[in-house]
Amino acid sequence: MKRNNLSAVNKIVHSSPAVKQPKFGFCSSLNQTHMYTVLLDWGSLPHHVVLHIFQYLPLIDRARASSVCRRWNEVFHIPDLWRKFEFELNQSATSYFKSTHPDLIQQIIKKHAAHLQYVSFKVDSSTESAEAACDILSQLVNCSIQTLGLISTAKPSFMNMSKAHFVSALTVVFINSKSLSSIKIEDTPVDDPSLKILVANNSDTLRLLKMSSCPHVSSDGILCIADHCQGLRELALNYYMLSDELLLALSSETHVNLEHLRIDVVSENPGQIEFHSIKKQSWDALIKHSPGVNVVMYFFLYEEEFETFFRENSPVTHLYFGRSVSKAVLGRIGLNCPRLIELVVCANGLQTLDDELVCIAKHCKNFTALGLSECEVSCSAFIEFVRLCGTRLAQLSIMEEVLIPDDNYSLDEIHTEVSKYLGRLWFPDVMPIW
Repeated sequence: MKRNNLSAVNKIVHSSPAVKQPKFGFCSSLNQTHMYTVLLDWGSLPHHVVLHIFQYLPLIDRARASSVCRRWNEVFHIPDLWRKFEFELNQSATSYFKSTHPDLIQQIIKKHAAHLQYVSFKVDSSTESAEAACDILSQLVNCSIQTLGLISTAKPSFMNMSKAHFVSALTVVFINSKSLSSIKIEDTPVDDPSLKILVANNSDTLRLLKMSSCPHVSSDGILCIADHCQGLRELALNYYMLSDELLLALSSETHVNLEHLRIDVVSENPGQIEFHSIKKQSWDALIKHSPGVNVVMYFFLYEEEFETFFRENSPVTHLYFGRSVSKAVLGRIGLNCPRLIELVVCANGLQTLDDELVCIAKHCKNFTALGLSECEVSCSAFIEFVRLCGTRLAQLSIMEEVLIPDDNYSLDEIHTEVSKYLGRLWFPDVMPIW
């Protein structure tokens, strides 16, 4: 707070009903003096305290705070303040996020590009914001970025811009930052040649790569990553990139054990029914090489598009269904997904899932988390499911309308029975929390 604003603060103090006004003028004067002293002491806060506060401020607020006094301006230029930074390039007309003035961004790049290590770009659906992000990327020639994230708050953004412009800007970072360990470039026009440049410069450092919905990347591009990045631990990709060859590459003796494999299963075209299948031998090879790997699958399909999946043993550990999934598919999961840990079902329809849940409880010995929204389960079957799983159920998020009373249990009784088997107090949810 600037010191020339003290008169305004004084007015607020006098008018606020929360401040008790003393009867004697002398006491009032002392209280006001104490208030002024507290306000003036903001400029004397230790550097590490101001630094911690600045880290929570967006760029425009940091810049304004730096003009308050000399000490705060010194903190504004401490290299540690710029190690982790998010460029917000959203237009005020299309986003509730604050826009950042281009001149201010240019100043930060000029003075602190060498200090940037954990960087993300947040853009909206406009092509202008994506192009602004790429303009900044192309200037980061004196940087040592370790983590890079390109985040679209609304699609399509990056996908609407010139592929050549995007790839050129990204290549600048891939070449100049030779310590990239974590990259999130989902929903972007990145292509196979740019991935080869990434491998050529960061094969020893890359640990995490998230790149779902990248239509210009083929399985060959992912294979290049798998073959050369021996330290890769986490990979996120679209199902259309997944292949037997890729799983075998990730299972090679020279490859470090993969810890997380996330697969987004989304229709390439609305109404698509056929999806390619992955051989059981390929999955087995991956699990043999990386026995602790979490295989996470997000499904955004229509019911008729599930024909390929869960027909035989699958190593999936986490399943999330963003659209309605049939009773038949959920029944196959209990029989063919013995490694399943977590299941979230957005919707199912009007058929009860009694047998399907009990089957999962019996066959999935590591199952610890369940989330159900627009589904139906009888109270008796749900209690039997909880009894079979017992205290290993760490997360149980069930919408209240999912549970159907029967001859054995009412909604008023179910929380007592479930709490008994969980070993902790439990109530159904009134709204989803996953």
